[in-house]
Amino acid sequence: MQEFDIAELENYDGNNGKPVYVAYKGKVYDISDSKLWRNGLHMKRHHAGQDMTADIQGAPHEPDVLERFPQVGTLKKESAEVAEIEIPRPLAWLLERVPMLRRHPHPMTVHFPIVFAFSTTIFNILYLITGIKSLETTALHSLGAGILFTVVAIFTGLYTWWLNYMAKPMTAAKVKIPLSLTLLVIQIIVFIWRMNVPQIMDSIRGVNVIYLLLVVSLFPVVVVIGWFGAHLTFPVEKS
Repeated sequence: MQEFDIAELENYDGNNGKPVYVAYKGKVYDISDSKLWRNGLHMKRHHAGQDMTADIQGAPHEPDVLERFPQVGTLKKESAEVAEIEIPRPLAWLLERVPMLRRHPHPMTVHFPIVFAFSTTIFNILYLITGIKSLETTALHSLGAGILFTVVAIFTGLYTWWLNYMAKPMTAAKVKIPLSLTLLVIQIIVFIWRMNVPQIMDSIRGVNVIYLLLVVSLFPVVVVIGWFGAHLTFPVEKS
């Protein structure tokens, strides 16, 4: 079998009719027949001609999927050793002992703070329109749940950022992290304010206007956070 170094492996990137090769733990596989690697790009994120040893440890599937494809060579020892240490050791240790974490918990948890933030704004507005107190009470319950799940989403988001992107300072991360913390702060302020002044939505005047503006601001803040999150999962190709 042919022995590759990293520079040689990069030539097999699937462009211009070239084969699609990837390496994993010192073995080089020809995955040209995989429909998920057309033109050498997988999930609009991973490029062929690379050592996937680090990346595949954070994938939502097991490495043995590569065994479905022919092995065409090996990666030179020094190149394989470099790839092995790319993933942070604590993360590798954690993934090995808790395989479920490979399934990326952030996408499973992020929908809850989104819907609860939307609900807080919508139910409060409906209360202003209808005067039905139970709608405002529902908004309060949604807000409380939103605080809880926002904390969970922040932690799982940081974990997934570390897992998928090695915590690289990407534009989406630079936007999502401070905005998520801003969202949490707004939610906590509104919740404490509402608990201390139960009738605050009964009269929208004076300082109560600030309260309403904070409630309404939850909607656009979540929209921006969600948009950048979706951009990571489903990147838009520039023409």
